[in-house]
Amino acid sequence: MKWTKEAEEAVSKVPFFVRRRVRKRVEEEASRRKANQVTLEHVTACKRRYLENMEEEVKGHQLETCFGPSGCPNRAVADDGLVAELERMLSGKKLRDFLKAKVDGPLKMHHEFRVSISDCPNSCSRPQIVDFGIIGAVRPRISEHSCTGCGACVAVCKERAIEMDPVTDIAQLDLKKCLYCGQCVNICPTGALNVETQGYRIVVGGKLGRHPQLAEELQGIHSKDQLLEIMEKCLNHHMAHNSNGERFGEVLNRTGAGFLNNREGETKKLNKNEKNENG
Repeated sequence: MKWTKEAEEAVSKVPFFVRRRVRKRVEEEASRRKANQVTLEHVTACKRRYLENMEEEVKGHQLETCFGPSGCPNRAVADDGLVAELERMLSGKKLRDFLKAKVDGPLKMHHEFRVSISDCPNSCSRPQIVDFGIIGAVRPRISEHSCTGCGACVAVCKERAIEMDPVTDIAQLDLKKCLYCGQCVNICPTGALNVETQGYRIVVGGKLGRHPQLAEELQGIHSKDQLLEIMEKCLNHHMAHNSNGERFGEVLNRTGAGFLNNREGETKKLNKNEKNENG
């Protein structure tokens, strides 16, 4: 549906974490009035209704994605079924009912458990500031026997994680600098650079608000099955230890993330990037 300039400008001022939901509600309002385009009047009507009935808009969780599924060329992982599986898991936890029992007062948007998926390290959907962030990742490896020394991988790598050996003229990979975007694998004409591991990086405990904090990264690149298992553990932990609707990051600040480790009682294993261990 087409939008007027005034309507677009008004919605652009809405906080990003509810903007998609607001746009949908505004378009529903315009359709209900049988309008051909969205106007400022529709935005204003929805804003008024939203502020007066915010608790009705709270469903207990938010699941946001990047532009990857619409054809972004930067996708490191392309699994369009992941969103549906995560949505089923989140819906199954009945987080709205859980929050209603926990929160003293009306529910607000900031009470919701937020999940964000970015299909590459560009992180357009801001996974670092939500409760559970997912980042598509490809860890490359080099087969020196196939490298022709063309330098295409060096040119494409924004992190300068690849250099040509001055003696052998063969590409050398520095995983301490690599962000696992997979662009070098995509551009290599001979297959000398190929995929060692493909999956997801996971960051947990990010939040904005009065005491903002960036999410911390769990070690490893995880398969979809592993991701779903970790997500289940995080949701269960969040619900078991939540106090008055607090964010998952606040829960982790109190309890740590030892529950994610295989050995009981082991200290939490969080790091900024697995690259620190692979150098």
